[in-house]
Formats: sequence, C-alpha cells, structure tokens
Amino acid sequence: MIHAMDKFTGAWKLVSFEERRPDGEINYPYGRNPIGLLIYDATGWMSVQIMRSNRVALSSNDLRETAPEEIKAAVEGFTAFFGTYEVDEDAGIIIHNVEGHLLPDSVGKRLERSFEFSGDLLILKPAPTRRVVWKRIR
Repeated sequence: MIHAMDKFTGAWKLVSFEERRPDGEINYPYGRNPIGLLIYDATGWMSVQIMRSNRVALSSNDLRETAPEEIKAAVEGFTAFFGTYEVDEDAGIIIHNVEGHLLPDSVGKRLERSFEFSGDLLILKPAPTRRVVWKRIR
C-alpha cells in the first residue's frame, strides 16, 4: 500500500499559479509564466520557492544602496518558505508547518492546502479561489 506522503515525495516544477476573482476573472499574481520549485522529502520536510519570471534586476548588488521601491517590487514578485509537512488523506489536505518564510508573520503558521493528483500533476488549493499546479520532475 502506498503511504499518503509517498505520493508527494519528490521535486515539482511550477506550471501555474492562479487566483479567481469574485467576478470570475483569473488573476496571475506571479505572472502567466511563473517559475517555482516545490520539494517534499520522505522524512516530512518541504521547501518551496515561487517567483515572477520577469522580475526587474536591482540597480545594485548591495541592498544598502538599493532604493526601497526596488526591494519592495522584488519581494512582491517572490515567495519562499520551508518546514515540515503532514498529509491528511481522508480530509484531502496537506499541511505545511512553516519554520522559515520570506514574510516573518508567516513563521509558525500551519498552512493547509486541499490537493488532488492528475497524472504527473499535483494541484494545491490554498484557498477556494487559488489554484497552484505543479508537475513532477523527480
């Protein structure tokens, strides 16, 4: 019998990140061609990074010399966190226990996502209006 965590274990490449607005229109918070990597290991650890593919380069490699507006734009086009995970297959959810996050207020949170598998795709739904599709690469 396959354990629920075994279905997740591996590396996943981001296919799409979509949000449906109340009027039904689809929004792409990280653009239409985002880049991302999601990793789940067999011991219960996970890590994820998602970014806009068209982020503008900063004017300096030294953040002390970079305008706050540039840093804000870079951060708004990127997210990343890591921690442990657990799967509740009966409820159809995966829970990410956040140990580190780009946003300090998210550290310590339990982020629940409903999930479904379709072939080599993993579809995570952090909210009823949000859909994040990943393709298995390993």
